[in-house]
Amino acid sequence: MSKISVLLVDDHALFRQGMRALLESSSHVEIVGEATDGREAIEKVRQLTPQVVLMDIGMPGMGGLEATRRILKENPGVRTLVLTQYEDAEYILAMLRAGAKGYIAKTATAAELDNAIQTVSRGESYLYPSAATALVEEYLLRVGGEKDEYERLTDREREVLQLVAEGYPNREIADKLYISVKTVLRHRTNIMQKLGFHNRTELIKYAISKGLIEIARKIDK
Repeated sequence: MSKISVLLVDDHALFRQGMRALLESSSHVEIVGEATDGREAIEKVRQLTPQVVLMDIGMPGMGGLEATRRILKENPGVRTLVLTQYEDAEYILAMLRAGAKGYIAKTATAAELDNAIQTVSRGESYLYPSAATALVEEYLLRVGGEKDEYERLTDREREVLQLVAEGYPNREIADKLYISVKTVLRHRTNIMQKLGFHNRTELIKYAISKGLIEIARKIDK
């Protein structure tokens, strides 16, 4: 069974050496070359035609995002597997849109990396668990609307929100929560910014819609 030819792209020499030593022990993988940045990666793909490019994102000069776009434009059959320390949804989505077939963290084990390379070499997609979680959270954030806005509030901010909506003045809120008035005002500002509100009336309407207070209770006050 022939091995999967892999081009290793990362700007750190020690990391490349470690990856080479690690992957050369695999019965599935053959490292055919290395590149230190995106531009060199493009040239090495032209010269070596690897099946899989193991691509970092953040590199001096041309990074992994632009390099992936250009490599796949010239060589649609090459599979790019992102190997990086960045696990934020914005990076993951950007690389997937650029055409990357997989995304794996540098904290992964040798077995996980070996499996990821085999998976993308077959044309299938591979997402490291933390990357998949980040994408799910980003999706829920986008489609969840108001619920997710509330979830972004801290526990203390939720307490302040409820007391403000119930009509308590800043001094009483401070006394109830054993914090200073200055801290209450800071929490109120943060709540307004996170929820996109500009006055207490909007907060009250929001609190009612969320079931934090009842309309009858608010009228009684």
